[in-house]
Amino acid sequence: MNKTIKLILCIALTLFVGAIGGIATASGVNGWYLTLHKPVFNPPNYLFGPVWTVLYILMGISFYVILQSRNPILKTRAIVIFCIQLFLNFCWSFLFFKFHLVGFAFIEIIFIWVSILTMIITFYRINKTASYIQIPYLLWVSFAGILNGSIWALN
Repeated sequence: MNKTIKLILCIALTLFVGAIGGIATASGVNGWYLTLHKPVFNPPNYLFGPVWTVLYILMGISFYVILQSRNPILKTRAIVIFCIQLFLNFCWSFLFFKFHLVGFAFIEIIFIWVSILTMIITFYRINKTASYIQIPYLLWVSFAGILNGSIWALN
């Protein structure tokens, strides 16, 4: 497969997963979420879409780089970890925004954080750049975890 097409498909995959999660998010942001008590450091709602879009694009690029690896054992492990973190990421929006399970979403975001850190470490063994471009994702999920935990505590 052409490398450009493979890169586009990797980015499209992550953006697609994010878009489906975004549908669940959109249904809650303009309704239930408005009624919650939020900490003073809660960013404006319009910031989340662009930040997540950039993070999903970085995920797709990183995944593409990993798929180029010639080490089948490390590559397979990296693909599995990538898929696990992407699935956990996907589920969070439904737990929080669709089902209003703020406490479960907080527990789940801890699993996301661990899976991202595991992904970064695994990617590092294959390609340092693929690993490094996941650091903003880890930092944003760290912030999101603190935000989720604070919203849970306040409500």
